[in-house]
Amino acid sequence: MRRKFKILLGVILFLIILVTIIYLAITFMPKAKIRDYKEIDKIEGYSYVLEDRDTSLMQENFAKLKEVLKEKEVDYKLYAEYLSKLFITDLFTLDNKDSKYDAGGTNYVFPSVLENYELNVTDTLYKYLESKENRAKEKYPIVSNINLLSIEEGNYTYNKNEYKSYIVNLEWSYEKDLGYYTKGEVVLIENDSHLYVVSFKGVE
Repeated sequence: MRRKFKILLGVILFLIILVTIIYLAITFMPKAKIRDYKEIDKIEGYSYVLEDRDTSLMQENFAKLKEVLKEKEVDYKLYAEYLSKLFITDLFTLDNKDSKYDAGGTNYVFPSVLENYELNVTDTLYKYLESKENRAKEKYPIVSNINLLSIEEGNYTYNKNEYKSYIVNLEWSYEKDLGYYTKGEVVLIENDSHLYVVSFKGVE
């Protein structure tokens, strides 16, 4: 009886140690490294930067946004249009991302929702994106063109605070159609004279 007890105790201890090792391995496993890219342009007073990996479409809309934000009286509809275009182009251009953890569009997202946004992108759109080091000839989307469909002004409530908002509807295309969204609605809010993305909804 004592021998059976010792064996049972040994099995239980082994399982506890095994579960602990697996938990620690998962918890402290380093995420795929995200490279440092060269900053080629930025907009003073804002967190918007352009990197050398960004596409020509990103560069084009970044330059337009920069001109809008230089004005003494900012046209917030134009601001919302170009920011939404940058957000969508960066989010759905997966080809230049390092891994599933390199979520696009983060520069434009409201800080309070950023963590949830990154988790959502990682678990859905970027879920099967392999790291560049492990990529063979897998094809990932590159947004090649984007057009504004409509902008509506409104109000948006977040954490019991009400913000002025802009609902922006866009359509876009890719260098190669791989079955990703081609239309969507971006909701932006105004906070301290800055616009931030708080919501995105793709349309089939």
